[in-house]
Amino acid sequence: MHAQNCLLGFLSQGPNYGYELKKMYDSLFGRDKPILPGQIYSTLSRLERDGKVEEISSDDTDEKSAGPNRIKYQITDKGSEYFEQWLREPEKINPYLQTTMYFKVVLALMNNRDATKFLDAQRHSHIAKMRELTKQRNETDDLATTLLIDNSIYHIEADLRWMELAYGRINQLREELCKTKA
Repeated sequence: MHAQNCLLGFLSQGPNYGYELKKMYDSLFGRDKPILPGQIYSTLSRLERDGKVEEISSDDTDEKSAGPNRIKYQITDKGSEYFEQWLREPEKINPYLQTTMYFKVVLALMNNRDATKFLDAQRHSHIAKMRELTKQRNETDDLATTLLIDNSIYHIEADLRWMELAYGRINQLREELCKTKA
C-alpha cells in the first residue's frame, strides 16, 4: 500500500519514468528498505489497471535512450482523487504507523499540501482511541487485558510525541525537500 501511495504522490508532481520514481523513493524512504525495480513496475501496472495512472508516450527524442523504450507515467483524475483521500484520512493505529505518518507528511509537503491538516486529523484520531482504551482499561479487572491495553496506549503516546516533533519541524522539512527537488 505504501508503494502505491508514494508513486501516486510522486506522480502528482508531474509525469515521470519508473526509474526516476524508484530513485525518488529510495532517496526519501529507502534508507531501511529500498524498493526493488520490479516492485515499482508491478505497482505501476496495478495502478494503471485500476485507472489511477496511465502511460503517456513521448515523441521528444531527448527522452529516448539507446536501450529499451522508456515508459512515462502520469496520474489520472481517479488517481489524484484517491491520493487526496488517502492524505486526508487518519490511519488506523498500529505498531508501524509512524512510517505511514512520515510518508504522508513528506508527500503532502512535496505536493504543496498542508501537512498539519493530516497531523491534526491523526492527532484527534489518536486521542479518541486513547480515551476509548482508557475507558476499557478502567472497566476490566483482568491483568492480561490491562497490560495489552497499556501497551496500545504507550504506542499511541509515542505516536503523539512524534506528531509534536513533526509539527515543530514541518518548515525545516519543507525546505529540505525543496532543496532535494531542485
